[in-house]
Amino acid sequence: MRDHTKLRAFELADEVVVLVYRATAGFPKEELFGLTSQIRRAAVSVPSNIVEGCARDSEADYLRFLNIAFGSLRELHYQLNLSKRLGFLRNEDATLLEAKVVEAEKVVNGLIRALRGNV
Repeated sequence: MRDHTKLRAFELADEVVVLVYRATAGFPKEELFGLTSQIRRAAVSVPSNIVEGCARDSEADYLRFLNIAFGSLRELHYQLNLSKRLGFLRNEDATLLEAKVVEAEKVVNGLIRALRGNV
C-alpha cells in the first residue's frame, strides 16, 4: 500500500479542495445544488481518487484511479472557467485556482506517465 500523504499530487489536490470551498462560499444560493455542488464534488473527487488508488494493491488499479483523478481535474477546470464567465467567481480567486489546478494537472499527469512506463 502506498502512502498518499507523501505524494505532491495529493498535496496539491488537497489544496485545491480547500481553495474551491472558500471560493464557492460566495456563489449565489440558487447555485448551491447546481454549479456549486458540481464544482465541489469534482474537487473532492481528485484527492479522494488519489487516496483510493494508493490503497489498491496493483499498479493497474492505482493508474486507473489516477486517471479518474486527472479527469476530475479537467472537469473542475472547465467548471471554474464557466463560473468565472458567469460572474460567480472573483478574478483573484479564479487566478489562484487556475494556477493551482494547472499545477495539479501537470503533477498528476506526470505521475500517470511515469507509471505507464512501469505497467
